[in-house]
Amino acid sequence: MHKGILNPIVQEYIDCNLNSKIMGLILKGSPFENIDIRDLAEQIESKKKAEKKLPTWFQSKNIYYPPKISIEQTSSEITANYKSKLVSGDTVADLTGGFGVDSYYFSKQIKNVFHYEIDERLSKIAAHNFKELNVNIHCSHENGIEAINNKDFDILYIDPSRRNEAKGKVFFLRDCEPNIIAHLDYLLDRTKTLIIKTSPMLDISIGLNELKHVTEIHIVAVNNDVKELLWILNKNHIGNYVIHTINIKDTISEKFSIDPAIKTVATYSNPKSYLYEPNAAVMKSGAFDVISSYYKIDKLEKNTHLYTSDKLIDFPGRRFFLERTIPYSKMEIKLLVANKKANITTRNFPEPVKQIRKKWKIAEGGNNYLFFTTLSNGKKVILECTKIKP
Repeated sequence: MHKGILNPIVQEYIDCNLNSKIMGLILKGSPFENIDIRDLAEQIESKKKAEKKLPTWFQSKNIYYPPKISIEQTSSEITANYKSKLVSGDTVADLTGGFGVDSYYFSKQIKNVFHYEIDERLSKIAAHNFKELNVNIHCSHENGIEAINNKDFDILYIDPSRRNEAKGKVFFLRDCEPNIIAHLDYLLDRTKTLIIKTSPMLDISIGLNELKHVTEIHIVAVNNDVKELLWILNKNHIGNYVIHTINIKDTISEKFSIDPAIKTVATYSNPKSYLYEPNAAVMKSGAFDVISSYYKIDKLEKNTHLYTSDKLIDFPGRRFFLERTIPYSKMEIKLLVANKKANITTRNFPEPVKQIRKKWKIAEGGNNYLFFTTLSNGKKVILECTKIKP
């Protein structure tokens, strides 16, 4: 850390240049004799990245920022707040503390929070910021896995890096750093509950094959974009697990839980009055038959993950009124898209959206929604819809 960065005049310079072009600032050089322009550029870039993702940090004074890659890799405040609601007890150890967003939110629920970070600079930055944010978190520049030897915690939390020095970007847990699978028994011996954050790209079946004692899986999406998977493990647990999906939106959150042990059967029909498209978290869960059975609505086709009903229901995803079903033929499409804009979605359809737009000269936007899909009789159709507001 360069303490000069925290000088009020330097902080003012950073704030005044949040919207400036970084390369232009670098070419001009630093206006401060004892501070390198690269350090200033780093603060500006990282603070700008934090504006929407980390508003508490952005709006607080004297916050010191790490390189922007650390901001990109950290949890957002939205997902960290969600995680904090999953913990209870007296002690929690964040074994891969990083910038400290998760630790900060854990401290709102648990009295004693331990932040372990192997990168000395990042550890010091987090400790400084915690003081500025007026939270009492124990910070240690240590390898978190090694640091908890001979210690016990109510909760252990770990967010392994999805980048391996030898393999680059990875998706298997055993290839992450640290290697969770190699240390799993060791970690479970030191806690009641182990929470593992993984990439949204991790296949759930692969995670289940690699892990054991899984009690819950949380699929967390923000505005229909899956951000992370949370795996909750308990050493004493043997048996089934539950999948919780949540799509956190600006005004509401869509929640849906699945017990994979309960066998369900989907029903099928041609399109009815209303059409439903599951949100990204539900889609990630793969619980397509469960949706049909639970909500008593029909699927359009086994591999077409769209649903339909004659009566409008609450649903974890987008809802539409079906205006008409149109055969996918040249003549019908020409009549449909003449001088029209449309929002296009494909589900179980051989052509991608980009190709469809180019082929039929359909502009993007407007209030018209077109679903290009396949019905249970194998026919390709276009479902022309009007979106129903929440």
